[in-house]
Amino acid sequence: MREFDVVIIGAGPGGYVSAIRAAQLGAKVAVIERNKIGGTCLNWGCIPTKALYYSARALEAARHASDFGVNVGEVSFDLAKAVDRKDGVVKKLVGGIEQLLKGNKVEVIRGDGFVEAAGRVRVTKADGVEELSCKSIIIATGSEPALIPAFNIDRKNVLTSTEMLDIKKVPSSLLVIGGGVMGCEFASMFSSFGSKVMIVELLPTILSTEDKMVSRVIAKRYKETGVEVLTEVQVESVKAEGGQVKTTLKDGREFITEKVMVAIGRSFNSVGIGLDKLGVAMEKGRVSVDDRMETSVKGIYAIGDVTGKMLLAHVASVQGIVAANNAMGKDARMDYSVIPAGIFTDPEIASVGMREKEAEAKGITVAVGRFPYAASGKAMGMGETEGFVQIVSDPATDKVLGCSIVGAHATDLIGEVALAMKTGATVKDIAETIHAHPTLPEIVMEAAEDVHGMAIHKIGRKK
Repeated sequence: MREFDVVIIGAGPGGYVSAIRAAQLGAKVAVIERNKIGGTCLNWGCIPTKALYYSARALEAARHASDFGVNVGEVSFDLAKAVDRKDGVVKKLVGGIEQLLKGNKVEVIRGDGFVEAAGRVRVTKADGVEELSCKSIIIATGSEPALIPAFNIDRKNVLTSTEMLDIKKVPSSLLVIGGGVMGCEFASMFSSFGSKVMIVELLPTILSTEDKMVSRVIAKRYKETGVEVLTEVQVESVKAEGGQVKTTLKDGREFITEKVMVAIGRSFNSVGIGLDKLGVAMEKGRVSVDDRMETSVKGIYAIGDVTGKMLLAHVASVQGIVAANNAMGKDARMDYSVIPAGIFTDPEIASVGMREKEAEAKGITVAVGRFPYAASGKAMGMGETEGFVQIVSDPATDKVLGCSIVGAHATDLIGEVALAMKTGATVKDIAETIHAHPTLPEIVMEAAEDVHGMAIHKIGRKK
């Protein structure tokens, strides 16, 4: 039986990061992976979707090139080539992570991990079974799309995000079940690619986690580009028939499309790895952890999607660092107060901290500043005038409580506000920081100025 300091099950953005950090701290580390290094994020999530997203952005840029005086002739799109490019990006990044693990002397073991006891892991490999002993175990098994029986997901006509990333022909029509982050991202992409897209959503609005003003910008863009959105509707059944798919709603309406994408629900990969037999506390498939990322069984940690905390790759990575530190005898704690998030629709959405609607729901008095992209010289020069920056602050302390951005490069701009929140900077600090001109970050500066009714380039003083 080989001995390690730390054994990690799963090599996604939580697992591989925790493996490297533990190794940096002097641990002998093994990471067990049954599929591809990089996990869902790198292979079937964050990275491949963004690669295709930028194919969509390039296509839209080509279509509107004449607006900028650039004549490109007739524009066409090759999804198969875009998918090949996506696969190349993923392959290169996977290879990079494999080299990082090797360079840090982390042993990668291919197979299925099973926790037999605290300090003991069994790996079922292609060539047999191996037992490992260790001081600490980190569970980083992630999640995967939920297979909802009523939707008859056949992975050919009725697809999850995983299969959507690999189709080589643009479907003439696509119905997306779920108007959340993933559903809206794919709707934006495939509408640009040329599909006639419809979104059906159970809730009263798409992107329900965001402030209404944010989701309205996306809804407006969908209307302009022909994406049909049905809200407050429930899907009764989905059936593939003769190369097409019939979707029936509870109100009796039926829709025939070439493909259906199911973009609701994730299932947590906590079953079949031995946790239940050890008495590890779980809730609805999520592994329960404290702020040190330790489970109810001492010496066993869990990170990433499988904990059900926040299903974001960067959260998994930070959780992995916290778990690795604690596995090596340190005392690290997870802080969820400043977590930026991005949504790659057209235009992009980004947020951090408190939304305005959250403050209203909790009865918290806030000061809000907004500044539109349409008043930015840089945005106008780019031809990207849709959207705004909104900053939510505490009027008593002037500290930033949160920020929502919808517009070009929103996912890049949110970093400035996240840093301000983390370091305790005030709205005044942002407003008085000199921002280069002409740049998009000036929109953040002017939104901060607007909190106090002092935005230079906004007509009308804040009431």
